[in-house]
Amino acid sequence: MALTSFFQSDTPRSAAPRTLPILGWLVALICLLPMAAVAVAAATGGTETVQHLIGTVLGRYTGNTLLLVALVSIGTFAIGTGAAWLVTMTRFPGVRLFEIALVLPLAFPAYVLAYAYTHILDHPGIVQTTLRSVMGWGPRDYWFPEIRSLGGAAAMLVLVLYPYVYLLSRAAFIQQSGSTFMAARALGSRPLAAFFRVSLPLARPAIAAGVLLAVMETIADFGTVAYFGVQTFATGIYTSWFSMGDRAGAAQLALCLLSFALLLAVLERTQRGQAKYHDPSRGQRHHPPLTLTGWPATGAIALCSVPVLFGALFPIIALLNMGIGSEQDLLSSRYLGFIRNSLVLATTAAGLTLVAAITVGYYLRSRPGRPSTIAAYIARLGYAVPGGVIAVGLLVPFAAFDNALDAWMRATFDISTGLLITGSIWLLVFAYMVRFLAAALGAYEGGQALVHANMDAASRSLGKGPFATLRRVHLPILTPSLLTALLIVFVDVMKELPATLIMRPFNYDTLAVQAYRLASDERLNGAAVPSLVIVAVGLLPVILICRQVGRR
Repeated sequence: MALTSFFQSDTPRSAAPRTLPILGWLVALICLLPMAAVAVAAATGGTETVQHLIGTVLGRYTGNTLLLVALVSIGTFAIGTGAAWLVTMTRFPGVRLFEIALVLPLAFPAYVLAYAYTHILDHPGIVQTTLRSVMGWGPRDYWFPEIRSLGGAAAMLVLVLYPYVYLLSRAAFIQQSGSTFMAARALGSRPLAAFFRVSLPLARPAIAAGVLLAVMETIADFGTVAYFGVQTFATGIYTSWFSMGDRAGAAQLALCLLSFALLLAVLERTQRGQAKYHDPSRGQRHHPPLTLTGWPATGAIALCSVPVLFGALFPIIALLNMGIGSEQDLLSSRYLGFIRNSLVLATTAAGLTLVAAITVGYYLRSRPGRPSTIAAYIARLGYAVPGGVIAVGLLVPFAAFDNALDAWMRATFDISTGLLITGSIWLLVFAYMVRFLAAALGAYEGGQALVHANMDAASRSLGKGPFATLRRVHLPILTPSLLTALLIVFVDVMKELPATLIMRPFNYDTLAVQAYRLASDERLNGAAVPSLVIVAVGLLPVILICRQVGRR
């Protein structure tokens, strides 16, 4: 009802075409505001801050961020592509189960995995304690990989981000014609050689899109790298803003990260537009799966089991064990407040983001052309922008507005307005909308393909305007896609940490903030409780995705 009432217009039908572009561009300009504000704040910050950053931390931030991106790219490509090819092109015991189970790690935020594996692999953890007990070693008698390191952060990110590559590459392998693969086999290529020479090159656009999506999530990550003590641009923005009080430095670091993220977004759009493949036989001849037996089947089972075990099963067992031994009470008034705050933010942001996605998506459909295409492209840019950058970009102009308004009210009426905008949850909700609008817009446009253009023509012939057509024709058909978009944004907001940590009002904490605070104080058992709630909520869209995978 909320969606239909929003688009219920009392204005004449002739006014609707003029209103729709205004609403569409209003959403686009809101998404553009934080990026423009970051650029302006960085440009007016002075050269002293830039010189200080270059001479102190910029090199370390750049090196760590690029190395983390490289490791995550390689890891997600290897696991996601390999698993997708095995479950698509081969048959072995349990393959149907692995098709679904390989998506499960997507429900975990990387920082939750970091808490679980620190509890397992750190010096006082069960692995090293057992090793010392069995071998009779002292603390300095052996070497063990350090989990709190850049390599550890990369491993956590790979385990939760490889499903992006898996889902996209699996869809690409399914759509490939079997004739090309069988031609390579007929020419003497073994299955593995045919995979590298034929299947992999044909799926390259989808694989590259999945890897770039994982890279964007990597540069946006804050919780994992902050907990492991890895200095990247994401942690540098938070440190400059809060610990050092250097807003110009935070804006300039945010501009560096924004430039890198936008470069990745442009590369992704460019390679997707240029890489094309056409095979007229694709729809008539599918690739016959290879049946694996013996050692090859055992190897396939082992390769598919590793990411599921380490990315989902072991962390859940560890978190449950940690949570049972903690003193955190989910039913206490304090925790109920965390849950309430999280649900209020997630619900409000999901509803607002969905309305914005419908506005931009319907504007693009009803008024196709360069203005609507540009507006839709700007609206999608937020997904490539880390949450910390969006937070800085919104806080800088609105904090200046709040301060100017408060000074004017004091001078004129002797009344203090305080932080009228930056002290409310609404600015945080708008940050969520900017960050996750692309996900909602993608789900909406995917469902919009089911609405044939003849339906619009029939509605117009019956005298219905654009808003009435949207309300009476489009929205009822798009209900499943709209619910999917709503659920995806809801869960993303529940998991989001950097923007929430920077922009939340005073004493307005969420489950993600509580988990981060407890983990920062080395109270991992306590951090497991809010982490489990976040994972439980994150399983909802993953189950939805698994059902779609199972049907296909």
